[in-house]
Amino acid sequence: QVRLVESGGGLVQAGGSLRLSCAASGRTSGRTYDSLAMGWFRQAPGKEREFVASINWSGGSTKYAESVKGRFTISRDNAKNTVWLQMNSLKPEDTAVYYCAASEESTGPTFGSMYNSWGQGTTVTVSS
Repeated sequence: QVRLVESGGGLVQAGGSLRLSCAASGRTSGRTYDSLAMGWFRQAPGKEREFVASINWSGGSTKYAESVKGRFTISRDNAKNTVWLQMNSLKPEDTAVYYCAASEESTGPTFGSMYNSWGQGTTVTVSS
């Protein structure tokens, strides 16, 4: 599996910004990072994991959950094997553990079941 390591989480006040990073290494099914779609998911305490954003293999197509559209931006640099999630205008309801994931479905699916490599997560806490 592709190994994914997230970073960039922390404590921020409502209205602030954070930038999450996810560094990838290795292969899955013989495929390298630059052929995989990447996604960000989050799980708040006591809630199920939910889709946040995804980006296709080339970076030319992105998808967002309605709750973050216009505030979050996903991007990637295949030369650096890295995907980012820029989070602006953060709200307390954005508090969660954020997970980076890789999918062999290169279009960037929104269902977690279509991702087969996951990072360990990074915690984002937004105070009111």
